[in-house]
Amino acid sequence: MIIRNALLSDIEKVLKLHFLYQIDSINEEDKADGFVTTAFTKEQMTKLINEENGLFIAVDNNEVVAYVMTASWQFWSIWSMFAYMIEDLPNHQYLGQTLTVANSYQYGPVCIDKEWRGQGVLEQIFDYARAKMNKRFPILVTFINKNNPRSLRAHTKKLNLDIISEFEFNNNQYYTLAYDTCLKLES
Repeated sequence: MIIRNALLSDIEKVLKLHFLYQIDSINEEDKADGFVTTAFTKEQMTKLINEENGLFIAVDNNEVVAYVMTASWQFWSIWSMFAYMIEDLPNHQYLGQTLTVANSYQYGPVCIDKEWRGQGVLEQIFDYARAKMNKRFPILVTFINKNNPRSLRAHTKKLNLDIISEFEFNNNQYYTLAYDTCLKLES
């Protein structure tokens, strides 16, 4: 398995994986094992790669088996959920700093094919993305739907993200989490 920055030629494979685990298209029996909520277009993925350099993938036998998206708040601001989070950033402190669009970025979604879960892929792709984004931002921020306990466990127990708040948006309950991007993930 190779972890690397995504190329434009990887977009179709990323979207294929994304579709399998996206909340609107996932098999009902797979939801308990985690899901992603935001839908993406090829154009948005292109912008994520070209302008943000924020799409990271794990590849095995020329297939994308995992991805993580990371980007500035400006990239995410077109979605109402992220616009809400941007407005709420100044209400939070992390590492002794008030969160801003200048000192933090949005991490996620992250998606791992179920055949690859539990094999350390999450930790590897997270740390790769963290190291790349640390060059631009000291603080990672993300959110997890309270209906997605597998993701919460993975991010708090395996990746050591800190829960910094809870919020409601569009009749859903979420946790806000943060991480110091200077910290290499312990093996």
